[in-house]
Amino acid sequence: MSNYGNLQKIRDGKRTYGITPHIPGGFVLPDTLIKIANVAKKYNGVLKITSGQRILITNLKEEDLDDIWKELDMKPAVTNQYSVKNVEMCPANFCKRSKYPTIGIAMRISKNFHGMPLPNRTKIGVAGCRNACTSVYSKDIGVLVDIDGTFFVCAGGSAGFYPRIADIITKKLSEKEAYTLVETLLNYYNEHGQMGEKLGEFIDRIGIESFRKDVLEIANLKEEL
Repeated sequence: MSNYGNLQKIRDGKRTYGITPHIPGGFVLPDTLIKIANVAKKYNGVLKITSGQRILITNLKEEDLDDIWKELDMKPAVTNQYSVKNVEMCPANFCKRSKYPTIGIAMRISKNFHGMPLPNRTKIGVAGCRNACTSVYSKDIGVLVDIDGTFFVCAGGSAGFYPRIADIITKKLSEKEAYTLVETLLNYYNEHGQMGEKLGEFIDRIGIESFRKDVLEIANLKEEL
């Protein structure tokens, strides 16, 4: 990584780079979107809407990266690969299927935990109903709203090299309790996980029952499955 740009391709000895500005939840103001487009156009960049609800600007020259970041005046989406990389969220507040306006808790999670150093890269998904848009069950931590409007939290999902469906930790939570549990999960993983170990691998190593018991006890929550 150079100037928060990732090497994308080497063709005929020429290197091209990509950068990804931080756009919480994929919600972006029109003026910011216009600025991104104008900067990309100026430096012959190519825009890619990513699966992580972000905008990748690729096809860039390494010598232009500093100027591009200055002109964007935005923070990088990722500065440490072993961290909370992003918090993906559905448009619950605007969706007819949503059982709860979850953008608030999702933005709070993003604001407080995005970039948090952890044993391995970690993705969080938040969804306002059990349709689980943002592929919540394949995220390291998932926050969902049940049919009755209460929250439940799952952990250990992965859609990567070793796919894994997340385990439900507990149900029947309030918004405040769900947030507390997310914070507890991250801190517990950070304290007890091994470097390079994904959250799902950590859960498999110590056992889901032990993991669930510990985090619920720390968070002072009951098991409801």
